[in-house]
Amino acid sequence: MTTRTEQLPRTTWQWRGPALAAYAIALGVWIVLIGVPTDPYQMFGWLWLATIVWNIQAPPRSHLAFVRDWWLIFVGLVLYLYSRGMSDNLLPVSVHWTFPIRVDEWIGRGEIPTARLQDAWCAAPCTSSTDPRWYDAVLTTVYFSHFVTGLTIAVVLWLRNREAWIRWMRRYLVINFSALVIYIVYPMAPPWLASKEGYLPEHVPRLTGRGWDDLGLGGFHILLAKVGNPVAAMPSLHGGLSMLVALYAISRLRSPWRWLMVLYPLLMGIALVYAGEHYVIDILAGWALAAVVMIGCSWWERAHPRTPVET
Repeated sequence: MTTRTEQLPRTTWQWRGPALAAYAIALGVWIVLIGVPTDPYQMFGWLWLATIVWNIQAPPRSHLAFVRDWWLIFVGLVLYLYSRGMSDNLLPVSVHWTFPIRVDEWIGRGEIPTARLQDAWCAAPCTSSTDPRWYDAVLTTVYFSHFVTGLTIAVVLWLRNREAWIRWMRRYLVINFSALVIYIVYPMAPPWLASKEGYLPEHVPRLTGRGWDDLGLGGFHILLAKVGNPVAAMPSLHGGLSMLVALYAISRLRSPWRWLMVLYPLLMGIALVYAGEHYVIDILAGWALAAVVMIGCSWWERAHPRTPVET
């Protein structure tokens, strides 16, 4: 891990403010014209650019510290992305269809919660072409926050507190690769796919991008599906990572307002169930995985204390 021993020039807001504004405009144009940067290649580039903008007055050579510290993480995320895409083909195991349906029917007292939510909030019957409501935009935004929240937190910590960055990245990578192992040994279909294949009596459309349709951004979930795995549903990594964010924030912050962070995984869970992306049992499993990762990493750090990284 790289240390920072040289004192860099302090960037003033006279330079940082305009640089951040230009960055925000460029990112907004990129999102509208190309899409939300969700793959590791785009994320790495935009996050690196964010650190350059933040320390815009630092000498160019100092910005290579980001590459030195992040390259291994980048390789790991690329490995995860493409391994996840073929995880259901790595072992001779069958896709699970009915178990989550039975559990969610028990939770919903005879009807899966996804069908109940879509009937109540979308329409009866609900289709992907039904006009979106205001809460669709909120839930879609919460859904897509999954792809940027974890690494955005990592960049902020990298700039401010290197030890905290190391601890967060440990948890972030562990939960991703733990979920990957489960996807390999237990491939499971989500509600929208189970409905499409006739395993559900109810019609369950995939509403993931519905909330951004009016903005012309609703097709992003289709682009993501090309590199994803439709049967990597148990546990929900969207649910798990949102809970990990909440648990980590609650453990670090001291304000009584920190408990409001639990709203993030709750909203994420509602978004996932409503969109037909996950069953409730998937989300509960993701939350449980987040708790295990937090407890396991905390135990490992206590058992293996390290010399603080110089910043």
